[in-house]
Amino acid sequence: MTIAVSALRRIKWEQRTFWRNPAAAAFVFAFPLMFLVVFTAINGNETIRLRGGEAKFAQYYVPAIVGFGVISACYTNLAFVVSIRREDGILKRIRGTPVSPVAYLAGLFGNSVVVSMILSTLTIALGLLVYGVTFPGRYLGLVATIALAAFCFSALGVAISTFIPNQDAAPAIINFVLFPLLFISGTFGRVEDGSALDTVAGLFPVRHLNSLMEAVFNPFTDGSGLIGEHVLMLLLWGVGASAIALRRFSWMPHGS
Repeated sequence: MTIAVSALRRIKWEQRTFWRNPAAAAFVFAFPLMFLVVFTAINGNETIRLRGGEAKFAQYYVPAIVGFGVISACYTNLAFVVSIRREDGILKRIRGTPVSPVAYLAGLFGNSVVVSMILSTLTIALGLLVYGVTFPGRYLGLVATIALAAFCFSALGVAISTFIPNQDAAPAIINFVLFPLLFISGTFGRVEDGSALDTVAGLFPVRHLNSLMEAVFNPFTDGSGLIGEHVLMLLLWGVGASAIALRRFSWMPHGS
């Protein structure tokens, strides 16, 4: 059996496992959608200046929540799954089977991508149908941005899992790293370009994902929405995180 076929089977198995855990699946899907509904209800009458013109708050916020959904499905979910399976000894047992390590990890990554695409579709559909968001038809830019974000934040999820010493520490470490970045990067509220906060946030990948999503949904500009600076930063973070993950990854529980 080729690695590609084995990886596809692993993705199928990971999907079954994901949907057989309703509590975890509900958290991954409900959390971003809850933020979308709550913050749009609070700021629904406001307008926000985008490049080229002004638009209602939802036109800015729906793309930000699409990005947040990808982060939740890839970084948060993958960091939890890898750290828990490692500490439970599941990775150790998998390593002792004929399953290819590459195929196994590809299955985890592929499952995150599938979940990201489903969640992105639901969020965009809610934005279009309920909040009157305009999508300028940049399908290539949208798919490319989601795929790039999935690579970057999946790599970050695996990388951060290598620093988690046990299951009890997982929620604190994963969210402590993520939520400050979400707030300073404009996920939950506008951060002005060129501000000190924007400069700090620009060092991290969340800000660049938000900028790409905003460009993809901006109805006042032309082009694909793919901006080289932001694409490059996500690639660099993804490659750097992959290098850390490969160097530190362990199939054995910590302390064993």
